Amino acid sequence: MVAGLALRDFFHEWRLSLCLVLALASILAPMLVLFGLKHGVVTTMRARLIEDPAIRQIMPASSGRFEPAWFRDMAARPEVGFVLPQTRAIAAAIYLRNPAEAERAMVTAELVPTAPGDPLLGTRAPAPAGLDRIVLSQPAAAKLGAKPGTPLDGSLTRVVRGQSERVSLPLTVAGVLPLASFERDAAFVALELLVAAEDYRDGRAVEALGWAGTAPLGEGRAFAGFRLYARSIDDVAGLRERLQREGTEVRTRVAEIETVRSLDRNLSAVFWIVAAIGVAGYGLSLASSLWGNVDRKRREIAVLRLVGFDTLRCVLFPACQAMAIALFGSALAMAAYLGVAMSINRFFTATLEPGERICQLDPVHFAAAGLATLVLAVLASAIGGLHAARIQPSEALRDV
Repeated sequence: MVAGLALRDFFHEWRLSLCLVLALASILAPMLVLFGLKHGVVTTMRARLIEDPAIRQIMPASSGRFEPAWFRDMAARPEVGFVLPQTRAIAAAIYLRNPAEAERAMVTAELVPTAPGDPLLGTRAPAPAGLDRIVLSQPAAAKLGAKPGTPLDGSLTRVVRGQSERVSLPLTVAGVLPLASFERDAAFVALELLVAAEDYRDGRAVEALGWAGTAPLGEGRAFAGFRLYARSIDDVAGLRERLQREGTEVRTRVAEIETVRSLDRNLSAVFWIVAAIGVAGYGLSLASSLWGNVDRKRREIAVLRLVGFDTLRCVLFPACQAMAIALFGSALAMAAYLGVAMSINRFFTATLEPGERICQLDPVHFAAAGLATLVLAVLASAIGGLHAARIQPSEALRDV
């Protein structure tokens, strides 16, 4: 009954109610737009960093000696997303030729070890398995005129006892990476092929390919480098510090990651300062408006007390009206936000990738804003409600 009476009174005085709703929306809508800009800009920048594997890569600054146990330990760490051994750079190259395109020049491609889970490959190409499958970078594929399924002739050279030797290796292109993934001439191969290339150049035999040489190394092989990617951009700094404590100098993109974090902190600080001012101003405005509204209706509330309404129900009367103001005002503010956000995102369409937004809020943000507004309105109305509960019917009716 209290709710019904409050809503009937709310709609009966629709002009005053509309003013209160517009007052709420005029403060809440800019706050939603401000938070949407903060959230959208930071989310877009973080997404670009996360989607760019190079941001999460940790590269050794120089050659070292990394045992198999080191790689097992790194792979077991939760902050490591991908790790593979890397041979010496001087041994990680192969000559490639497309036999079907005789007019094209031979390409010297960098050999890059890969495996399932490689962030550079992702879903763009399958990880090559075995000694005869490779994934080419886009520049290398363009120079060779190759595409998935194209057979290639690979060759390696070495000098043994002053004699130059060369071996050939038939290869098949398993996939081609887009230019954004890797911009140099490269062939992504299974680790066993990269190890075979290093052994051959060091004069050792590779039994799997029939290449003669000295006895191959055993299980205790050490590698000169590694390919290491953190699981997320938040793990890069920790891995960098850990490796440096072990004496391994590395290169990372921590500065770019910190730029986004700093932007997030600064935008959050600005938003909360503005939000605090707006919330305080609206809270005072709403409280004073509801107080005045209750004071204006002293006679009506006195009548409610006379017919048997207790203190709680007298407090609920302005609270129900405050809830109505909060709900209508929040809905109007959110509608205004959606219109403004759509215009902003449309204006910046040319600089955004598909799916990206400059101004963006998630459903949970709308729910939080609506709930916070509702709680604030009810608390503000409690001031007027408590005042109304203390009104004596005789005092209110004395002015009739």
